[in-house]
Amino acid sequence: MTPAEVKEMISFIGIGLLILAIALITLSRKKLSGIFRFIVSFLAYVCLILGAIIVFFIVVSGPTS
Repeated sequence: MTPAEVKEMISFIGIGLLILAIALITLSRKKLSGIFRFIVSFLAYVCLILGAIIVFFIVVSGPTS
């Protein structure tokens, strides 16, 4: 795979983590309570931070040449 394809796959992983974070935050706020709500919320925010960092570095690194 070319470097551009590798960056594309990594960016898809970042976007997937962001979508997973949205789903988990929504689930924890609407359906869960107690310790499960805390655990799912914590996991969602970890996914949100990791996804944001991945997307940020892909965008800042610029195009491959």
